Amino acid sequence: MKRALAVLLLAAATAACSGGGGSGPGVKQQGGQVVVRWATWGSADDMKLYEPFVADFEKRHPGIKLKLESVPKYADYHPKLLTQLTSKTAPDVFFVGDDNIGKFVSAGVLTPLNDKLSGPDSKSRPEDFFEGVYGGAKKDGQIYGVPNDVNPEVLWYDKKALKDAGIAEDPAALHEAGQWTMAKYLEMNAKLVQAGKSGSLLWNWYGSTYSMIHGFGGKVWDGGKFVATTDPKARKALETLAKGYRDKTFVSVDLLPASNGADTQFVKHKAGFYAGGRWVVDVVEKGGEPDNYDIVPFPSETGEPISGAVAASYLAINKDTAHPKEAFTFLTEFVSKEGQTLRLKDGGAVPSVKGAESVVLTGYPAHAQTFIDVRDTGFANYPEEVSVPGLTAEINEHLLKVWQGKVPFDQGMTELQRLVESKLG
Repeated sequence: MKRALAVLLLAAATAACSGGGGSGPGVKQQGGQVVVRWATWGSADDMKLYEPFVADFEKRHPGIKLKLESVPKYADYHPKLLTQLTSKTAPDVFFVGDDNIGKFVSAGVLTPLNDKLSGPDSKSRPEDFFEGVYGGAKKDGQIYGVPNDVNPEVLWYDKKALKDAGIAEDPAALHEAGQWTMAKYLEMNAKLVQAGKSGSLLWNWYGSTYSMIHGFGGKVWDGGKFVATTDPKARKALETLAKGYRDKTFVSVDLLPASNGADTQFVKHKAGFYAGGRWVVDVVEKGGEPDNYDIVPFPSETGEPISGAVAASYLAINKDTAHPKEAFTFLTEFVSKEGQTLRLKDGGAVPSVKGAESVVLTGYPAHAQTFIDVRDTGFANYPEEVSVPGLTAEINEHLLKVWQGKVPFDQGMTELQRLVESKLG
């Protein structure tokens, strides 16, 4: 998940941003120019992706100065932001990851956005975004964060690796014919292993795990209850994953050494499939053989499309901002069709807003439309799950023990159900 969201960014130096001695969310420079502090996570290269938007925004709004504060590591970002919110020194606008949005909504620190998004100053209406990607950013019909962009989880595949394993069928062609089934996918994985390769490289996060559950026709949450361990089809999916991790059909990317990680293995044709988002474009382009790769959705039992996982993060406004008008101007333009088109044309994410699809449909990969299809029908992590602080991380951590064989499958499922129920109270 960290990798799927890696095209986003945030903040570090609060005191340095307070200008004129102030320490609140918003400050004014001399001459009355409003400084809007905004925050995200990511690398220096990630931050460069925002420069065209910032330059264009400040040119059109000379009375507003944007101050980006970035934290390099995703794991460090949300704890820092929560501390800032508690001390009333947080930025005016900030990103929140899909696995953390629930705790921020529950804490009451975010500005409700329905009226603003529907108002005369909005450049991004509530209906401009697909319902499934709001995830935990919407509660009781109220929007507290807008998906700034997304990364639908798809299966990248290596044509050379498949050919080396004696696989003549093309996954994307099978999908177009309505024949991309779970049985066919598992059959290809088995042939890859027989040929001395890994079947699929999977990150240990809800995107891959829950997409597999959906692919088996199973449910994760139902009526507010966690049913992944008891729903027969969901349990079958989890058991298939557990067995696959043990026999190397599936490889947990999280456990690979940095010197021989998933990116390296994939571009060296050591694996047939690699689950990820649009950010993998950069991986395969740097590998030097981009035309050797394409994408396909996660399969289903019948060949019909499933609802796949969509990694998301949200742009939200600090409830205590001193400059709500300027903060919203920034937010609504950042997530608008025009804003996302400008930001994502060279980026590794997919627009969350309707009408900006041209940045994805550039001709690469050949079936780039798959990104859009999964976005349109997909889901961000379940609101029931993200509303409980740390629950997703604990589920992932527990499942990793099962994948490694440290906990027997049946015992692992019993313990997982008990863990989730204890967190739900």
